[in-house]
Amino acid sequence: MINILYLHAGAELYGADIILYNIVKNLDRNKFTPYVVLPNDGPLVKKIRDAGVNCEVVKYPILRRKYFNPRGIVYYISEYKKRCKEIMEKLNGINIDIIHNNTAAVLEGIYLKKKLKAKLIVHVHEIIENPMFMNTFYAQIFSRNADLTLCVSNAVKKHLETAAYFKDRIQVCYNGIDNDIYHPNYDTNDIRTELNIPQEALVVGMIGRVNAWKGQRDLLKAIEHIEAKENVYYVMIGGVFGGEEWRMDELNESIDNSPMHSYIRLIDFRPDSYLLHNVIDIFVLPSTSPDPLPTVVLEAMASGNPVVGYRHGGVCEMCVDGETGLLADICSPKDLAKKIEILIEDKELRKIMGKAALERQHKEFSLEAQMRNLSKIYEGIL
Repeated sequence: MINILYLHAGAELYGADIILYNIVKNLDRNKFTPYVVLPNDGPLVKKIRDAGVNCEVVKYPILRRKYFNPRGIVYYISEYKKRCKEIMEKLNGINIDIIHNNTAAVLEGIYLKKKLKAKLIVHVHEIIENPMFMNTFYAQIFSRNADLTLCVSNAVKKHLETAAYFKDRIQVCYNGIDNDIYHPNYDTNDIRTELNIPQEALVVGMIGRVNAWKGQRDLLKAIEHIEAKENVYYVMIGGVFGGEEWRMDELNESIDNSPMHSYIRLIDFRPDSYLLHNVIDIFVLPSTSPDPLPTVVLEAMASGNPVVGYRHGGVCEMCVDGETGLLADICSPKDLAKKIEILIEDKELRKIMGKAALERQHKEFSLEAQMRNLSKIYEGIL
């Protein structure tokens, strides 16, 4: 048996959280035994435990901007060593063969690799453009300490390589989606009623955390460029980091001031995203910074929806422009509006692209393909 320790940056149920859950739930238990340690309690802890996987909570520090000051650095170093020792105590003498860091923001794997004499895999879900020195920092430290770095897309890989990453220790492994959960066959009448959206209405929507770069404001600007129609509604779904509730308040205020406010729904994060994707007819993700490989786009494709996004990041590897969706000029709400309007006006095109998106997701981004690739990686690194 190969024992694998998984470290992650949180315990919510957004993209990278779901990817971790899918990995540990679907590992071949005849070959691998997963152990998960998370930095805080949350819904992900329960889901992992319900899947029969050992999951502990240790409050280890995640490298965030708040530590980029003298006091923060001292605190981080102190907590880093203390919490690493606590993780080792939680393992209770288990012989760990591989440490799988499911994010670049967790540096504890470097310390634990040396103490546990294990192989270290860093799974990078991020493209860090600002501050740029952080990309260089991560690239250099993992290039020297990780036995292998997995990138969720070629866009991530190329970005790391700009920081002189050791190229023989880096490869792409696409994430996959569980098609037993995400598929286009759910009845959504009740949820449309709950959201006060007419059953016959066309829904344009996005799902993503409300932050500085996911693009909710760009979508709002795009909506104002689209000809108003009584049967077209818009939904934005997603919560905020703790302490950033002001972002939701500001977005709500902007929606209230929009001439289209009656047709826009802003919904906090909810766990039934598989149903929400079936409410949506046209999925939009206008991330203003390059998104590495957004899980919500894979979920939309698995739900049979055409995708509209900006032409950068991992979306370009997922969405085939003109076949499974439409790509707009980067950070151009006006061009984004044009692409959305094309699909609003053409029902047949929506149907053709949605079917093509579903087929592409099954072929290139299935959970089965991801797990086959990971199994080979785990066995190969040893």
